[in-house]
Amino acid sequence: MKIAIQAADLDAPRIDGTRVYILNLLKYFGKLDTSSEFLIYHKDKFNPELTPPDFPNYKIKKISSPFLWTQTRFAWELQKDKPDVLWMPMHNMPVLKRKGLKSIVTIHDLAFKYFPGTFTKKDLFKINLLTKIAISCADKIITISESSKKDILKFYPSTQPEKIKVIYHGFDRRIYERERDFQKERELKNKYGINGPYIIYIGAIQPRKNLEKLIEAFDILKSKTNTDLKLVLAGERAWLSKKLFKKIERSLNKKDIICPGQLNFETVGHLLRGCAAFVFPSLYEGFGIPVLEAFASKVPVICSKNSSLPEVSGDAALYFEDNDANDLADKIKLIATDKNLRQEYMKKGLEQIKNFSWEKCAKETLEYLKS
Repeated sequence: MKIAIQAADLDAPRIDGTRVYILNLLKYFGKLDTSSEFLIYHKDKFNPELTPPDFPNYKIKKISSPFLWTQTRFAWELQKDKPDVLWMPMHNMPVLKRKGLKSIVTIHDLAFKYFPGTFTKKDLFKINLLTKIAISCADKIITISESSKKDILKFYPSTQPEKIKVIYHGFDRRIYERERDFQKERELKNKYGINGPYIIYIGAIQPRKNLEKLIEAFDILKSKTNTDLKLVLAGERAWLSKKLFKKIERSLNKKDIICPGQLNFETVGHLLRGCAAFVFPSLYEGFGIPVLEAFASKVPVICSKNSSLPEVSGDAALYFEDNDANDLADKIKLIATDKNLRQEYMKKGLEQIKNFSWEKCAKETLEYLKS
């Protein structure tokens, strides 16, 4: 079988969950199915952190086009190459496809429907249009949680439920299931100016991640206690992030708020293993890969009680109401000061991650693509 995969997002400079998803499935497809040929299309040059492996049955096709790449050059290449199956791992789909080409799209989440104000107007228009086209044109849909499946059926009610397959994400065991390297942790803490204990958020710096509420909670915690805790916000600045950085500048505790920018996967692993807690205050997630990464790193997790997060985290996370900074401050204080509670949630996290792996995700995805 010849399987076409649109992997242009692996060229992007910014790393996010959807790109981690594509990369990790490509790490498995080639060795799980050695009899199929995989045509992997992209535009320019892979991000060094997102470069897929070079399996013998992978044919990497670099094709450039300055305008509407998916609908023009990519669509034309599909006509020429005549694959049996097309997988679009993002909210996109060529409108013009060869008759008989089976097409599957992954719809990660519908955050733009619930929180349109957290997107730029241009991006909001684009993602609304592309998602509508993808859902209507695809033969099958993959989504990443039961929560996201419900959202698809809510906002696109003409979609047949049996057309949608839920396949959970995984996490990189090689990076996150390591023993702590205290020397490396010290080096990184010195590099980024992290002095003493810290809580950490990892992900894009953008409004939907609710980081302003995390800063409010941190300020409340500092005002009520004598803690030397630091707050690390690790991730690249994404859209509409200026307001957040203004809030940091206005904070009385700005010297204790560290923003190291985008970090490579290895660095993220080391900083996770050294933290007091991982905090994920997001307003909405289709899945939430960083939660699994924190569980695997043997650190307690505090996260919002919304969207897919309870589904993914089970009873292994300490939850708070996403609009309540006082609630979050209380949860941070609790996990930072109660050693027994920390140990309890660390053990729960290690149990919870037994339900997830990229290999399992890749196997289920391949089966669905070929069925």
